[in-house]
Amino acid sequence: MLLRPRQKVFVERSLRALGEHGNTLGVAPTGAGKTIMLSAAVGEHIDGSAAKAAVLAHRDELTAQNLAKFRRVNPDVITSVVDAGQKSWAGQVTFAMVPTLTRAANLDAMPALDLLVIDEAHHAVADSYRRIIDRALQRNPDCRIYGVTATPNRGDKVGLRQVFSNVADQIRLGELIASGHLVPPRTFIIDVGVQDELRAVRRSGDDFDMGAVARVMDTVPVTDAVVKHWQEKAGGRQTVAFCSTVAHAEHVAAAFNAAGVPTVLVTGDMPEGERRSVLAAYARGEARIVVNVAVLTEGWDHPPTSCVVLLRPSSFKCTMIQMVGRGLRTVDPNEHPGIVKRDCIVLDFGTSSQIHGCLEQDVDLDSQPGEGEPPTKACPSCDAEVPIAVMECPICGHAFEPRGRETAPLADFIMTEIDLLRRSAFQWCDLFGDDAALLANGFNGWAGIFFLNGAWHAVGGAKEERPRLLSIGERLVALAAADDWLNTHESDESAHKSRRWLREPPTERQLIHLPPAARADLGMTRYQASALLTFKFNRQAIQHLVRSAQPAALRQAA
Repeated sequence: MLLRPRQKVFVERSLRALGEHGNTLGVAPTGAGKTIMLSAAVGEHIDGSAAKAAVLAHRDELTAQNLAKFRRVNPDVITSVVDAGQKSWAGQVTFAMVPTLTRAANLDAMPALDLLVIDEAHHAVADSYRRIIDRALQRNPDCRIYGVTATPNRGDKVGLRQVFSNVADQIRLGELIASGHLVPPRTFIIDVGVQDELRAVRRSGDDFDMGAVARVMDTVPVTDAVVKHWQEKAGGRQTVAFCSTVAHAEHVAAAFNAAGVPTVLVTGDMPEGERRSVLAAYARGEARIVVNVAVLTEGWDHPPTSCVVLLRPSSFKCTMIQMVGRGLRTVDPNEHPGIVKRDCIVLDFGTSSQIHGCLEQDVDLDSQPGEGEPPTKACPSCDAEVPIAVMECPICGHAFEPRGRETAPLADFIMTEIDLLRRSAFQWCDLFGDDAALLANGFNGWAGIFFLNGAWHAVGGAKEERPRLLSIGERLVALAAADDWLNTHESDESAHKSRRWLREPPTERQLIHLPPAARADLGMTRYQASALLTFKFNRQAIQHLVRSAQPAALRQAA
């Protein structure tokens, strides 16, 4: 399996920081392929050695997910599992559940480790994690500690400095949007006449006093205005709304239902089975809106969601990003047929966007991500070494002052498009010279993007697999999906963008199967002939997939 170019840089920086500091933290949001990068870093760290590693997670599903993806990236590495059902350290890499491993008997059985990896590393300062980390360092003082997280700033403001002394790398949301792996947000900051009152609300502990927020937001005129603005700007989109209190959420849900918009409510007090049932109904499209209070901020995703309604302010920028992030995922047309998602509308009725500025915390859009050595600076509060573009220290939360430029509002979020064609490990061929059909070949698979009726369609095929539709929507998103398909099926050995034979003339066997017009092209290369033949042999399947998606494309979730 191939990593994206930005993922390779993340892994390289992580390994370099582990070598220099003995510990490091990598920050990567949803959509970056965090588990794939974690797996690649572990595989490279132990490659060719007898070193033992353990990967920690705090939930069963995360342990299973990490193990499955690790095996895809490192199929030759022996693995084992320590959880409630089995307790084996036989593998070179062991995937361990923290609640199980932290028990005294299981911790005593843990062997000396050379690398301890902490997924969701913002938990690393919890007592259970610290017991494991401390025992690993007692057994082997040279054990490397590697953490990866999307949310380094904890709500309780406990810094990660006690475990990590530095940040190896930070992939930002803007990079993923610019590379087509997330959809862009379109934000409306809406004042329904209560902005001044919201600004006067004081913080209670770590966040704003939500009771006071509710007294401002939970009124009939405000809620009626919310429904009206949603109908005007996002009517028809599947939507997640974040409220201040349970009573506020109940009133908002009731108002939408009264307006004829099917709406469901989830709360923290709901039994787990009932909550799953309500979210399943939303996922099936039986509800247009799901309203919640801090329940769906993280750990929940329904990619067709293409509108986020903020009915509460947030004192933490990371919380705002988590809420908005629920609507930024791209859509797999096989999992969600009939949905085309081009962007996410954010309706901010609070003050979060004005407090925190743009979604992007720390990326310099004037530079190409991943090129050259990452410049760093020292945090004045905790002395951590962090990327120079960081505006909030991931270790202790220190806020850096902007230098010489104002923070753009969220509505003016500007992206720099990354040239995926240039950065791809594969050579992409313009099949017919009109830039409406591009295709790339690997040894094990192929992928292409095709433009029809205002939308780009990504299609991928592989040995012993029927071609499948990968994405519908913007060109960049389709190209990213097609490139990821090739990365999944190919390796560094089979990626051949720079191979010499790419420039050699077609073989006689290729020429026999090419149409006359293509045979007459004296400048054609062997690789271009291969791409044309791949399209020829799969043309019917490609046309069927693209054309069958057309009626569904009219039901646009963007």
